[in-house]
Amino acid sequence: MRTIPQNLAAHLTDGATTLCHCWKLIRRDGQVFGFTDHDRDLAFGGVAFAARTGLEAAEASAELGFAVGGGEVAGALVSAGLTEHDISSGLYDDASVETWLVNWQNTDERILLDIGSIGEIRRADGSFVAEVRGLMHRLDEERGRLFRATCAADLGDARCTVNLASSAYTGHGTVTRTDGALAIAASGIGFSDGWCTGGRLTWESGANVGVSVEVKVHRAVGGTDEFDLWQRAPQPIAVGDGFRVTAGCDKTHAMCRARFRNAVNFRGFPHMPGNDFIIRMPQQGEPGLDGGSFFQ
Repeated sequence: MRTIPQNLAAHLTDGATTLCHCWKLIRRDGQVFGFTDHDRDLAFGGVAFAARTGLEAAEASAELGFAVGGGEVAGALVSAGLTEHDISSGLYDDASVETWLVNWQNTDERILLDIGSIGEIRRADGSFVAEVRGLMHRLDEERGRLFRATCAADLGDARCTVNLASSAYTGHGTVTRTDGALAIAASGIGFSDGWCTGGRLTWESGANVGVSVEVKVHRAVGGTDEFDLWQRAPQPIAVGDGFRVTAGCDKTHAMCRARFRNAVNFRGFPHMPGNDFIIRMPQQGEPGLDGGSFFQ
């Protein structure tokens, strides 16, 4: 049950109300933005809620139990805060959103309706529609340690401990050839063929500066490094754009041991039998079918 503040409850019982919605958006980098569907700016809680965005609420849903509820907000891509470049760069992915019902004549009369996070964002013709997911969607995310053959850590994180800042694992390059979106070429990086497959490429200059994307394929041919990227760049890639690229890891124990010499920190279970072992037929006389270890 939701408890409505007395001052707002009194306003709701009046013959006419002066209500609007306000949204407080908190990006993962800590930046805070406020928006409202009222026709003038409002402020409360140390946040200014801009009216010139044209932001408005669409259909919302609430679900019982553990089902994921949510709704949508729509608006124009304007200079007030939300720009197409920032959305394309992923700066608003999984941002936290607070939805408030506010008396615009007295902002002290307000109630927090919901807390969610930004999901899918659709863009077209200078406008956007953002999905707002309820808190229950967090239950669909992986939590805790997973028992699997491959490593559960990400290359370079606190569990992995590999120092990606080392020149052995990170290189810098400048684009010499590109299709403008998914494929680039550079020279002089110095890594062997396939070394950066599965690694991360981060733009250090150009229109996409600060944006990171995973490398699909890395080829080193005749002194030239070619990279195919998994995701299109938000802005066109141009010759002369600078980038930083890291070594890739397929999260297998063999690569962890051979490439990074980091088997002691491997966060997987390489000797776990897979589905093929479970469903295949045993062969007469085959060793290792007595319930003991396969690796002793």
